[in-house]
Amino acid sequence: MTTEQPLAAPPLTPHLPQQPTGDGSGPPSARRGFLAKAFGVTALLSAAGSALGLLRDLLLARYFGANQGTDAFLVAWTVPETAAPLLIEDAMAFLMVPAFSLALVLREERPDGPDPVRQLVKATLPWMLLALSALSAGAALGAPQLVELLAPGLADPELAVTCTRITAFTVLPFGVAGYLASALRAHHGFTAPATIYVAYNLGILALLLTCHQLWGVKSAALGVAFGSLLMAGVLIVPFLGRLHTGKRRKAHRRGPVDRRLVLMPLAMLPVAAFTLTRQAQVFIERYLGSGLPPGTISHLNYATKVSQLAMTSAILVVTVTFPVVARALAAGDPTAARDRVEKDLGQASALVLMGTAFLMACAPSVVALLFQRGAFGAHDTTATAAVIRVYSFGLPAQALIGVMVRPYFSVRPVVRRADDPDTEDGGRRLLDWYPVAAMALGLLVTVAVGLAAAPRFGALALAAGNAAGITTAAALLLRGLLLRGIALRLPAVLGGQARLLAAALGATALGALAAAVTTNPLLSTLSGGVTVVLAFAALGAAFGAAEVRGPVLALARAISPRATRAAEGISSHGR
Repeated sequence: MTTEQPLAAPPLTPHLPQQPTGDGSGPPSARRGFLAKAFGVTALLSAAGSALGLLRDLLLARYFGANQGTDAFLVAWTVPETAAPLLIEDAMAFLMVPAFSLALVLREERPDGPDPVRQLVKATLPWMLLALSALSAGAALGAPQLVELLAPGLADPELAVTCTRITAFTVLPFGVAGYLASALRAHHGFTAPATIYVAYNLGILALLLTCHQLWGVKSAALGVAFGSLLMAGVLIVPFLGRLHTGKRRKAHRRGPVDRRLVLMPLAMLPVAAFTLTRQAQVFIERYLGSGLPPGTISHLNYATKVSQLAMTSAILVVTVTFPVVARALAAGDPTAARDRVEKDLGQASALVLMGTAFLMACAPSVVALLFQRGAFGAHDTTATAAVIRVYSFGLPAQALIGVMVRPYFSVRPVVRRADDPDTEDGGRRLLDWYPVAAMALGLLVTVAVGLAAAPRFGALALAAGNAAGITTAAALLLRGLLLRGIALRLPAVLGGQARLLAAALGATALGALAAAVTTNPLLSTLSGGVTVVLAFAALGAAFGAAEVRGPVLALARAISPRATRAAEGISSHGR
């Protein structure tokens, strides 16, 4: 494939249709209704996937605890953990959602021409399958070298090599799932993509439940491979259905077609490099953790899994709105994209800060409730809870990066209109690598903190390095978004973030007091969690955080007009 490979595309007209289309591209009221419905469906299915993933982790803890065997499996799990963001959640979506969005804009502008969506699939899918097959085979063949590189101090490297060869298979189906999910989301189809982690975790659970006694921790590795096949399988029929509905009659051309869709494969490199650099924080933890006492990697893993639950709802926001941002940028409307990004920053921060406050307040009771049984003892609970609290300092930055990097890469997608001005100047290409540089600087912070503090503080130092590094990267990426041409109104954005942070700090303090009333894990988690939610809502409304005040007032209106006046009176003091 050449650096710029032209794809035949229909002539373009300057305006998009303005009538509602049922896919979220109509008037603002129609878009809001569509986004709310899409978010609800995605949230429900993603919650089911997260619940199954939590059950998977509970069974891993119950059957295998936190020892050298689970450390070996978790090193092997680095392959799918890296492949998932690269091929499903981040890089593939950053590349293909904007690409399919532009193809859909072209389809709307000239409905009687050749289908740009089909042309894009024909130009990209065969190359992707070939590359994924090579990567999967390379990971399997190079498993011994991978294990040595990732965890040189591992107690059982042979088991890790075996599990790595099994999990290397996931690269191909993960990539297929990410490609198909990106295409469906660009078409505003969210139901099928939201089911992929349900299918994935069901596959893991099936083998874990039936084969853990026979194959030990290798049953989990086999389950990962089987689950990845199910992920791709659930998307094939919906994807083919979308292609079928886009089938077109042979175009009646009006003169020479000199306006084409141009494929720019080199645009993939900074996207892939950013995702790998972001995932490198896990590599650093595994590398440094392999030299610490056995079980350290497992404690870090369990803490990460619990901490990421606070991120789920925030990521759902940007998953649903990303195609809207990409479509606005493809149609040449940066103002609409900026407005959507600013809303996403506020909404994602509100959700993740409330979750962070809950974890800070209730980490010991949450870990005891979820994991403390079987081979997972009280010592493991204490160690994991401490790591969760340190990790939580970096969760807001994780959410902000998830919001900001999507529009950043959408400005210059992997395809462009052939009649657009040539933007391949050196400065533009250099700016493509800004997120990679931001993450690299964040990694330097992570490594520095880890190396300096790990000998004394162990896993806590690695978690602190993670939080410090990702926060550094988020601050740099906020600057990069402005350089990219998405002119965020920083005073308003930062002011909103400050109000949400203040509400989260107050909710954490009150939630911790409520959680400490009882030693029963369930009651402590419930009392602390309810207190955090109520305190965050009250403080957020009082401080004037729009993302909190709006839902609070809506709930108050649903209860009674008197409650509405009271809530409005409270929130007015925060303005």
